[in-house]
Amino acid sequence: MSYSTDLHTQSNSHQQQWVLASNNKGKLAEFKKLFRDANLNVTIIPQGQLDIDDAIEDGLSFVENAIIKARHASRASGLPAIADDSGLCVPVLGNAPGIYSARYAGEHGNDSKNNAKLIADLQPIRAAKPDASIKGMFVCVLAMVRHADDPLPIIAQGLWHGEILAAPHGDGGFGYDPLFWLPELQASAASLSAEDKNRISHRGQAIQQLLAQLPL
Repeated sequence: MSYSTDLHTQSNSHQQQWVLASNNKGKLAEFKKLFRDANLNVTIIPQGQLDIDDAIEDGLSFVENAIIKARHASRASGLPAIADDSGLCVPVLGNAPGIYSARYAGEHGNDSKNNAKLIADLQPIRAAKPDASIKGMFVCVLAMVRHADDPLPIIAQGLWHGEILAAPHGDGGFGYDPLFWLPELQASAASLSAEDKNRISHRGQAIQQLLAQLPL
């Protein structure tokens, strides 16, 4: 049986369970909402609920790390798994923080410290060109594996372009959302409603790409 036929048969026969290779509450909420809106016959289970430790993310790209995490979660659970590797890339910083976005300040998942470090790292650039906007983009790569040794992972990517603020704005979202400014909306990612963010964000784009590749 082919990969696509097997996935099609299983996804239509009963409610599927997929492991999400993340324990990030913000990501989990976004995934559940987006999958629910897509009427996908899938229940998303965070890996922590199954006592699965985090994978060692030793890849050099978002794609590599997403696949590493998906295979790790699938091998530990025996279930299909989906992994998100995402972050913020700022070209004037050599695309940092990039794959190290969650631990940019040295402590994994400390949003306030990561944001503070980004602001500090950009201060000399702002001082040299005070009127220039600083471009940035959120990147999300999703990898879905049917099983741990799946030779054909489904890969989807979303890019969300904006500008980096000198100070936080908005009290929603997570990660670097308070520093990510959308000129066309005159709003930061942290000031958007969950519905608006899911519609246009890097993660929303990647999930739509993923859904389009599933044989459902």
